[in-house]
Amino acid sequence: MYRWCTDEVEPNDRFDYWREVRSKGLFGVTAELERERRADFFGEFSLRQLGGAGLVELKASAYTVERSTSDIAYAPGDAICVYQQLGSGGWFGGMRGTDFAIANGSFATSHTDLPYRTAPLGAGGFHLRILKIPVSSIPAQDKRVRELSPRTFSDPTLAPLLGACFAELGEASADHGATDATSLVQALAHLALIERGIVRPGSRRGQAALRTARLSQARRLIARHLQNPALTPTIVADELGVSVRHLHMLFETAAKSFSQTVTDERLKQSRRLMREAPERLIADIAASCGFESLATYYRVFNAAYGMAPGDFRSDFRAQGSAGR
Repeated sequence: MYRWCTDEVEPNDRFDYWREVRSKGLFGVTAELERERRADFFGEFSLRQLGGAGLVELKASAYTVERSTSDIAYAPGDAICVYQQLGSGGWFGGMRGTDFAIANGSFATSHTDLPYRTAPLGAGGFHLRILKIPVSSIPAQDKRVRELSPRTFSDPTLAPLLGACFAELGEASADHGATDATSLVQALAHLALIERGIVRPGSRRGQAALRTARLSQARRLIARHLQNPALTPTIVADELGVSVRHLHMLFETAAKSFSQTVTDERLKQSRRLMREAPERLIADIAASCGFESLATYYRVFNAAYGMAPGDFRSDFRAQGSAGR
């Protein structure tokens, strides 16, 4: 992951550096801000390469962004962008069609090489995630992909699926293989094309995207209900709006079944809690992660990691002491 923040630059130079090196050089856009407001400017972003795409999270003070025809000629992208708006919302304009606002928590999509202007709506400035997916990596080749001017998603059923995929992609780490990241990126690309009418939901690619997104959403629902020892497939299926049979079919395409996923997430959560709260009772941690008894927790933990929870905690403490 690459991270950068304006704190690395002298205050009087921060916006100029952001405009010339980061905005123009890295993102291919023109940034503008009144000179009297530049001394207080702040911006930070992270960039990760995942599944053949670039995932950017950006936070910055309010300013105006334009992707002009000269910007496009200078830095062509030929990619689909899927935006997740966070913070106070934003405005898009200057392209074919009408101007529009995008609210906090909403999603939009566009092709990189069409002109637009954008600015945050609130005083809080920008906060958004952008997934940039090269067109060459998207199997659904169609000339209309390069005609996607910025537009919000209008289908409300897609929002929770997009949110789940973005959340899982954002958390991708050593626990997520390259195959998982690629699957999530392709799902987001094809959900965007479903929204624009380029991919049919019932097509092979459309069904694959919806299946991946629903599986991602199911995992998020499992994480939300981990503390409940009575967590069942029925609870998750009802919130997902599918049958229990369909839920199990989703997990048939994954590396782990529903029950294995629940157990794995509970174990990972318990490990996190033992690291973050070293004085907390193991029995309390087991209960907070949804294990029905301490005996069950010890048995499952030992089967997964070849040691007891107390030994794991002792090893972690020893490593921490050695690192001091």
